[in-house]
Amino acid sequence: MIKIEDLRTAVADALKYIKKQKDVIDAEVFASWNDLITIRLNYTSDIPCNGIHEPKSIQSYGLGILATFKRGNRIETGFGSVTNDLTKEGVLEALEKAKRNRVYDPDFKTLPEPVDKPTLTNYHDKRVMEISGEETVDLGWKALGGALKTLRDGGHKKTIIIGGDVTILRERMAIKTTKGIDDFDETTSLAANITVMIESKNVKGMGWSMGTHLATFSPEAAGREAAESAMRTIGGMKVKSGRHNVIFGNQPLTDIVSNVLVPSLDLSSVYASNTPFLGKLGHGIASSNLNVCDDGSIKGEIGSKKITCEGIPTGRTDLITNGTLTGFLANNYYAHKFKNNLYNPIPRNGFRYSSIGRDYKNKPGISPTNVIIEGNRGTTRDNLLKQVDNGVYIGGIWYTYAINGLAMGDFTSTIIADSFAIKDGKIASPLKPNTIRINTNINHILNNIIGITKKKRSTLVWGSREVVAAPEIAVSNVQLENVTGFLA
Repeated sequence: MIKIEDLRTAVADALKYIKKQKDVIDAEVFASWNDLITIRLNYTSDIPCNGIHEPKSIQSYGLGILATFKRGNRIETGFGSVTNDLTKEGVLEALEKAKRNRVYDPDFKTLPEPVDKPTLTNYHDKRVMEISGEETVDLGWKALGGALKTLRDGGHKKTIIIGGDVTILRERMAIKTTKGIDDFDETTSLAANITVMIESKNVKGMGWSMGTHLATFSPEAAGREAAESAMRTIGGMKVKSGRHNVIFGNQPLTDIVSNVLVPSLDLSSVYASNTPFLGKLGHGIASSNLNVCDDGSIKGEIGSKKITCEGIPTGRTDLITNGTLTGFLANNYYAHKFKNNLYNPIPRNGFRYSSIGRDYKNKPGISPTNVIIEGNRGTTRDNLLKQVDNGVYIGGIWYTYAINGLAMGDFTSTIIADSFAIKDGKIASPLKPNTIRINTNINHILNNIIGITKKKRSTLVWGSREVVAAPEIAVSNVQLENVTGFLA
């Protein structure tokens, strides 16, 4: 384990050396240490199994340098990194790579400069940073135990498959620049995503739990939720293909937001003309009841960070306000590129994410943190059901993706769990999983909102870095299609 003091010393020593180089104008030195621990669940009731795989740990540390160089009358930028090395020799190697890779970019304006102080400090869990192997494995057994007990109490002991994982991410980073940024960050996060299948009943359920501290993390609750979700949908039916009034639960809304909406709301997508919202800043793009923002400074959410990977304090960026497009996510590069007299984006989303956390090997991209979805007129689920009257409640989806590119806004997804027909304003028969697809457009979703619940749940979908504080949203006339010939 690399200590935060080691990272801070490394970036300070590196910058001191870089400043002596005659051809370097400015430099940003970023160092990180990450540890991703995964406890995989693999339980099968009818085949001998261990239930829990041994934990897998991926650790990584190193240093990256982003620098600007003077070459004749031009300023060129270059980036280089070095792995498992914080010494002067490593700095020399990373700087040499940056020099070799330098290019002229007329859109590059400047490295980030210091702004306000961060609002989050000392918010990670020291217990997670020091967690033992025994404690780690125990989290996996708790998740499995929660699912198995719930299934057995419900009378289900055979044809059961329980999968998913419990993950622990520990991150440390430090950054120092010639522009005056000198800061560090330490984060801890825990997540459990559990799936339960009862094969003889053709049903599947999902459950999840998240936290930044062990005290607030409950993997057994995720297991229970997945088992309960599977049992609720036994005896499912199909619905007719066509347009239906639909309520999207927390997980489906999060899946759509993470895979379609939020990627369309960052400035790199605007630059690539790969968003359905091109040229619509300041215009209405959704129901006036809808508000969407990103806020990386919310204490207790696993998407929160003290600072970005550019050293800028995290905070709130309003994206949709009363249905009007009011902003985009930005890093420093794109914030300067799009700045004008009418729009001044603040770079609160410059992160260097990879599959193992904040990665020194990457230049800063644009990533969401905690996406908050809420309505001006929040209501209850019961009221949503009454408003829909007859339709479909969707509680679980997967394989959500834009089918014609983000710019078109079309997307598709498969309903897999915890979904029901709505009859006379009440939850009725369960739907058979993997037999219904959603085929619609993000603009249709945004502009046909019937209602939004006041109650939200922090939700994380597999493979995403951001958390979505997701309510339940009712939408009219959503196109649903039967999957022909499957599980008839």
